Amino acid sequence: MNTISKIITWKRNILASLAILLVLIVLNFYGVYTNKFYFLKPDNYIFPILSTVHFLYLYVVWFKISEEELPDPKMRNIEYVLYAIMIVYVFKIYDSIMVLNSVKEYREHVIPATFKPIATVTLVLYSILPILTIYTFWLRRRYVGIYNFENYNDNLNIWQ
Repeated sequence: MNTISKIITWKRNILASLAILLVLIVLNFYGVYTNKFYFLKPDNYIFPILSTVHFLYLYVVWFKISEEELPDPKMRNIEYVLYAIMIVYVFKIYDSIMVLNSVKEYREHVIPATFKPIATVTLVLYSILPILTIYTFWLRRRYVGIYNFENYNDNLNIWQ
């Protein structure tokens, strides 16, 4: 794991996570079957709303690592919410696999030429996102510290 942390530094991980989240938000509004964007479907707004928690967590991790601060209860709560959102990420991977495999069912219909490339890119990005998120949890533990709030006040030294 040490060699991976030299290749994928915490800054690269956060920037890659940000880029993947932004691309997935755009692709979330894209209909692969019709080659159109759908901004009026309420279902398309679920992932962007949930990803705001991920953006917030990435900001907090960046701030805590760059300022060399200790973890706090708010950071822990955001991370715990992100654990639940990881379930949505796994569902999106499953959903992307189902969409990609559904091309066999629609042989009689006109499917745009962009179907397979866009569906494959979406599947790959949704598959990378949980890996980067788990790696961010590991980086938080390594650079910021573990969540130990029982003796949190004893470890603070305001004179340093």
